[in-house]
Amino acid sequence: MHDATRIIRSTLSPVVPGTPLHSGPVFAAPYHTPGDPADALYSYARSHNPTWTDLERAIARMESGQLASGAKYRASALVFGSGIAACAAVFSAVLRPGDIVVAQSNAYYNVRLLLQQYFTQMGITLRLTPTLGEAEFGLLEGARLLWIETPSNPTMTVCDIAALSEAAHKAGALVAVDNTTCTPLGQRPLALGADFSVASDTKSMTGHSDLLLGHVAVRDLELKAQIEQWRTMTGGILGPMEAWLALRSIATLPLRLERSCHNAQRIAEFLSTRADVEAVLYPGLPTHPGYEIARRQMRFFGPVLGFILHSKAAAESFLKQAVLVTEATSFGGIATTAERRARWGGDTIAEGFIRMSAGCEDIDDLIADISQALDAVTGPLIKMEQE
Repeated sequence: MHDATRIIRSTLSPVVPGTPLHSGPVFAAPYHTPGDPADALYSYARSHNPTWTDLERAIARMESGQLASGAKYRASALVFGSGIAACAAVFSAVLRPGDIVVAQSNAYYNVRLLLQQYFTQMGITLRLTPTLGEAEFGLLEGARLLWIETPSNPTMTVCDIAALSEAAHKAGALVAVDNTTCTPLGQRPLALGADFSVASDTKSMTGHSDLLLGHVAVRDLELKAQIEQWRTMTGGILGPMEAWLALRSIATLPLRLERSCHNAQRIAEFLSTRADVEAVLYPGLPTHPGYEIARRQMRFFGPVLGFILHSKAAAESFLKQAVLVTEATSFGGIATTAERRARWGGDTIAEGFIRMSAGCEDIDDLIADISQALDAVTGPLIKMEQE
């Protein structure tokens, strides 16, 4: 069965005559639990909820697949109230004082901040490394966890998940992959050998810029139990209404992701022809240093791209001139958004760096708008330089 069919069908309720095609949200804190609570499927809402169950089953089906060995596996998924809550659950469930974490120096800023400002204070050793070449391999000795983000946000660096997972496992380390940019439809980290697939489903997974949630998926049931225990004890949970809206949104993921990734590819190719754009960062471009790896491990190159204009002023003017590009943080929505990413600090990027998330608008309209915005900002400057 093809991915699109499987995803859409996974959001339907069981076939019972006279019942709705889609289950509604279940609002409950306690459930009826006479006698032994272990005999009740649901007992208290901090631990479980039927709407979570439906959403987690749909995500787990997306995360399931086949390993390089040919062995098929069935993934398990757990949902959280945000993407960073999902990340924190992995760190908290598997790390103990004295453990070592290897992570990318250009991974998502708040993940690095969480590790640097909290977990290192609890006795965790953090080894940060750039994601170029094979820098991580030399730092894996003695590590408990390798944290990979690919493509990284915002610089779109690509890591070889299979090679890094093999090396990490030989060193005795677990591997977690932040798969937010791609979603499990675009890339399956568990199939490539990772132990955890983590994502902020606020982004492309639900795609309408109106929900906050995340998930962790695993192949190993013991790891699932550790993550689930952490969620129950700390309460980083998802509300039933958000879970229901997420399940409804996931049904359109195949349509949204195909369109937005197509648009991102076309925009990246167009920007590459512009003399006023200093660099374009997108793994779908053959000129990208990670293109061959991306082509091997990704089914879609993602909706996010970066490009660099010559200055902070040029980037800010571009965003003001663009009509069909909404200035906003986050990414993965149906509307095209962008921002001058350096305004937040924390990442080693140029002042004129723009992170753009391609939406689902008509590509000809988007390119025409981007073109006019660039012309309005950099056209006069180029003319002056030529004269």
